[in-house]
Amino acid sequence: MRVYKTKFAWDAILILDMNDQLLDDEAIEQIAKDRFGIDLEVRQMIVQGAPISHTGEASVFLSKKKQLYAYIHGQSNYVLGDIQKIVARMGLKAELYVPPKGQPHYFDDLAVEKFRQTYPGRKPSSENDLRYYRTLSPYNPALIVVHEVKNGEIKQFDTDASGNWRTVAKFAYRRIKTS
Repeated sequence: MRVYKTKFAWDAILILDMNDQLLDDEAIEQIAKDRFGIDLEVRQMIVQGAPISHTGEASVFLSKKKQLYAYIHGQSNYVLGDIQKIVARMGLKAELYVPPKGQPHYFDDLAVEKFRQTYPGRKPSSENDLRYYRTLSPYNPALIVVHEVKNGEIKQFDTDASGNWRTVAKFAYRRIKTS
């Protein structure tokens, strides 16, 4: 009798996990549409809810159009510079950091504003003047279009691992642009 209860409980856990997966997929699709203005459908979840810090998580997934995305969110006040470091440590190479919906120049506008706060009366003369200030733009949650998975490994934060990052999934991906 106990064997059946264990089996039933295991089946129930599997069903709940599948339902959670579907809800997470739908939540990411809805956030992408509402927050970033991108209409996408999750085809395959590669990594779901992997820790990227003590308070943040990342999900990496393929869309129906076979484009790889990373979705990062957390309780911390992440800025673009933090997200760039996290993406690099995860073993990903970003193609695009998607700006918030309706603000295609979000990072540039905030960079100019911060530059002017630092140097009143001066205008940025080149792209190099804004490079650092762009990284100070608040960016949580973050949606990243991934160009490549370096060495075919996606990593997650782990305080017990050497270097604090360990492989969570092996996945080969490189986007090849076509004309």
